[in-house]
Amino acid sequence: MCSTLRHLIPEAVVTYEEKPREQWVFDYPAQIALTCTQIWWTTEVGIAFARLEEGYENAIKDYNKKQINQLNALISLLLGNLSAGDRMKIMTIFTRSDFHCFAVESAQAFTWQSQLRHRWDEEQRHCYANICDAQLQYSYEYLGNTPRLVITPCTSSWGAPPPGPPAPARPRPPRTWAAPWA
Repeated sequence: MCSTLRHLIPEAVVTYEEKPREQWVFDYPAQIALTCTQIWWTTEVGIAFARLEEGYENAIKDYNKKQINQLNALISLLLGNLSAGDRMKIMTIFTRSDFHCFAVESAQAFTWQSQLRHRWDEEQRHCYANICDAQLQYSYEYLGNTPRLVITPCTSSWGAPPPGPPAPARPRPPRTWAAPWA
């Protein structure tokens, strides 16, 4: 499986820009699509930061608009008829989308550096995951293809529940633990 993923990721990274993401996502299995959208998210935010440093003041805002358009396209797909696998893949890509970097003004800011950033190294022909000053070679492990609620400043303004575990239930005394089997 790892060799298949290593073989397909470089192809998917290259073809990502050849068609709209809402079409491209159907060309690859979920793990490939998820990994490559994370690689391209890191790349595109990096490009936006470079444009910002070159003096283009709206670079981050422009990328934010692009990402919102991409997410709206995914929402349109989710409202249509999809197979269970495609629906799960698109929901996973949607919920893994990151918005909180748009308050950042620099690629050196801790808010950006503390994000899990995937990148493709063409010379090494490997994907790497970076966070802060750590760089780890992606081992092509399963990323998970399940929907999840992601708490971000954006979702919390939509009325999402507060982050963290729910309030604990009242604990039961140990003598009652086996009651169902008695």
